[in-house]
Amino acid sequence: MNISQKLSRISRRDLLKLAGQYGMSSTLLAAGSFTGAVTLPGLARAAESTYEKRYAKPAKHTLKFGGAGLNPRNLLVERAGCLEFARDLESRTDGEIRVEFMGDNQICGQLSCVEKAQNGIVDIYTSATQNSASGAPYLNVLDYAYVFPSRASQYHFLYSPESNALLREPLEKRHGLKFLFSHCELRGLQMGKSFEDKPTVTRIEDLFGTKNRVTGTQMGRIAMRLMNLNPVPIAWEETLDGLKTGLIDGAETWASAVAYANMSPVVSQSIDLRFFSGTEHTAMSAKVFDKLDGYLQGAVMESAYLAQVHVQAANEASLVNTVGYTAPPLSGTIFEQNNVRTAFLAPDQLKVAEEMCSPEFNPKPWEKWRERINNWAGGIDTYTELHRVAREIPADMRAENVEPRRWWKA
Repeated sequence: MNISQKLSRISRRDLLKLAGQYGMSSTLLAAGSFTGAVTLPGLARAAESTYEKRYAKPAKHTLKFGGAGLNPRNLLVERAGCLEFARDLESRTDGEIRVEFMGDNQICGQLSCVEKAQNGIVDIYTSATQNSASGAPYLNVLDYAYVFPSRASQYHFLYSPESNALLREPLEKRHGLKFLFSHCELRGLQMGKSFEDKPTVTRIEDLFGTKNRVTGTQMGRIAMRLMNLNPVPIAWEETLDGLKTGLIDGAETWASAVAYANMSPVVSQSIDLRFFSGTEHTAMSAKVFDKLDGYLQGAVMESAYLAQVHVQAANEASLVNTVGYTAPPLSGTIFEQNNVRTAFLAPDQLKVAEEMCSPEFNPKPWEKWRERINNWAGGIDTYTELHRVAREIPADMRAENVEPRRWWKA
């Protein structure tokens, strides 16, 4: 039984009715706690119990959490860790911090969450770093082409104390955001109906000249131009229609995003290009964090660590068992049910792509942005250091085997 089937007995109307009685956050947190089929009476009991626990005493701080297009259904496809973080933080602080989670674009979307956190409209948010890069350009640091060879290398970096100087501290200093945790995948091309009748892609050149949606990342556009992939800026919310109508041939995003956003019916091939990060991150206003008492700041960090560990294991399992990101997709997965073909390119083809577009092999097109990011990081050669840290682990290490570390502790 896939996730949609588990929640199929609950209509949106009934969900909103429960939310009106117990609050959206209590209802969403209760829904997120289910592992099997959900019934309306069961969800109502869980929502009531969750509400009573959360409001047993007055909260010292109530934090607004904007979850872009996320909700309990798609958070069980792409395991971004939002609800786990909120649930653990409330429990860890014995209700002194209460988190009001607002997903489904209720308060902010993929492109606007970062700015609303900077402007104090939300305190915490989750969205793709690539979409958030329009409001926080330092997030481009994660998007050098082929700086991360695997999902394992991404998790290793986020757990590393070196992520503080390379990512977290410059982001906080320049943009007022505290990077907490992130899901990790590598972006590929998700081809629409124009590739439905074409053979499964096996060579990079099969993609040359196609027109593809790009996010807000400047670095991603550099890589796509160098690979002749014609980046077209289209809002995430409009991508599905673009693929359906043929306005674009494909979209650069990651596998679980296709599955959770209901794009699978219009995606014919999911191409494992791995050319830069796909990171659905959670961050917090640094001003809000700094106003918390020290013990509550410690609780935020510990809950972020727990969420990071959860995401690392849960999303790897979801990619196989829920999304269907294997060759071929497992029976009953979202990709299998929607006839999405997975195209895992051979190492020699990935090397061709890397040599076309990475700063290591083709440095000149990256110079302007590389210098800008290095200056923001206080003069660190960010690409060289990221490249080094990402290769501290074996190339064939599985993502679920990366050792978790509390990155803020040396």
